[in-house]
Amino acid sequence: LSGDLGQTEWTNSTLSHIGGAGHDVFILPGDLSYADTDQPKWDSFGRLVEPHASSRPWMVTQGNHEIESFPIILPPPFRSYDARWLMPHLESGSPSNLFYSFDVAGAHVVMLGSYTDFGPGSDQYAWLESDLKGVDRGKTPWLFAVLHAPWYNSNFAHRGEGEKMRKAVEGLLYGARVDALFAGHVHAYERFNRIYDNEADECGIVHVTIGDGGNREGLATSYVSPPPSISVFREASFGHGRLRLINSTHAHWSWHRNDDSVSVVADEVWIRSLSSS
Repeated sequence: LSGDLGQTEWTNSTLSHIGGAGHDVFILPGDLSYADTDQPKWDSFGRLVEPHASSRPWMVTQGNHEIESFPIILPPPFRSYDARWLMPHLESGSPSNLFYSFDVAGAHVVMLGSYTDFGPGSDQYAWLESDLKGVDRGKTPWLFAVLHAPWYNSNFAHRGEGEKMRKAVEGLLYGARVDALFAGHVHAYERFNRIYDNEADECGIVHVTIGDGGNREGLATSYVSPPPSISVFREASFGHGRLRLINSTHAHWSWHRNDDSVSVVADEVWIRSLSSS
């Protein structure tokens, strides 16, 4: 996993590190090309990632840089993203390419949209509620969520921007016993304990911010000090994460910073599935 990828030398480093390790699928929690309405940059991004995206599935969700809309001048939003990165939303019963789900390697993965309606009464909320009810933890013992704007964040960058969605949706994910949630947006790495409603909770969700792919805007280097008790590890470096599902009960998460010439584990943790505990 790695978000906020862009198309810089750091992007090349991230992709090189990812490509050097065996993986089944690459998950990108938003902010892909940083084209920002400059359409040729979508093309150059496609050429950059083609060697990687043509050899392994890339499952993505949208970030703020995919909106590409200005009132009156350039409606509707997400036009280029939807045209170029069509995800299997119809196969998962979703009415929109901005939110969908898929199964892989014993996991059910829910890809959510931070920048489309998400509250009760919205299409996304209704779809999510239905999708979670249909999860069979006997077939997919692992349950993960992916979105762009993190719900928990001790970095000064983008603080509070995911709060409305957290208040609207966190209860659904907690009730379904989601194991981990991966977000981007903040250009740094941070891992939290299991949390629910801002408190440590053994039945809560492991939150990980992984918006460190190599974007052109640089790193978010300023953190709240001291760190909150629920924050376990944080570092403003470009890199990527690897999630290995060992069996139905245990998974290994590791984060690898790009500053090292080879892919070295800088943070890691074993996760036990909530369906088994």
